[in-house]
Amino acid sequence: MIKKIFITALILITSQITVFAGDVAVTEQQIAQEQSIQSRINDIGSKLLNANKIDKRIVFVYDENAKDTFLKINPELTKRQVVIYGSEYKFTQNDDELAACLARGILIAAKSYEGLFNGYLSAFELKAAPKKFELAADKRAVDFMVNAGYHPAGLITFIQKSCPQKRFDRFSNRNLTSKRLAHIYEYIYTKYPYYLANNPYYENEHYQNFLLTSLENRRMLEEKIKTGSNEELKYE
Repeated sequence: MIKKIFITALILITSQITVFAGDVAVTEQQIAQEQSIQSRINDIGSKLLNANKIDKRIVFVYDENAKDTFLKINPELTKRQVVIYGSEYKFTQNDDELAACLARGILIAAKSYEGLFNGYLSAFELKAAPKKFELAADKRAVDFMVNAGYHPAGLITFIQKSCPQKRFDRFSNRNLTSKRLAHIYEYIYTKYPYYLANNPYYENEHYQNFLLTSLENRRMLEEKIKTGSNEELKYE
């Protein structure tokens, strides 16, 4: 009887050790994966900083579990760091898209060094007019990407995949995603036409979906170009 109890106990202890060893292996694998992602983010982030001659100290943090919400205080403004959330990173399938994700965060973090009260006034300005800043930040992100050698269409595919369309524009503190994409496309079209004429993203499914869902907005742009108008288009 005692022998059976001893054997049973030994089996249970052995199984627990096996489970624990398995957990350790999984944890080590997760750490290695997160370190690899962090290294990739650091490399692309530093390339963007250097190419755009941003002389402010900005660090990059990958956070696998936290979720980005618009109601959260931007860490770019408070801690002067760019946080890439796991919920964002999963939509970056190449370096262009990751650069797109990082470029906007860099812009906000760099702006936190500007203005009165050691940059705190800039934070209030961004919060006071989020929709206006959002459109300006998208265009500046295009500049950052081009200067660092990334294809700006990556910003279009990243937003196309990661930002759902709101029901209303008027009652939201964010712009309609379709409106953001239209402004980005117009900016690339007018300032960097080379990238649309030589566009490897044309065969990309997500870029194709953008073209499909932006027909009306692009027709408006075509008409504006034909007439030579300088009027700011009211995209929807």
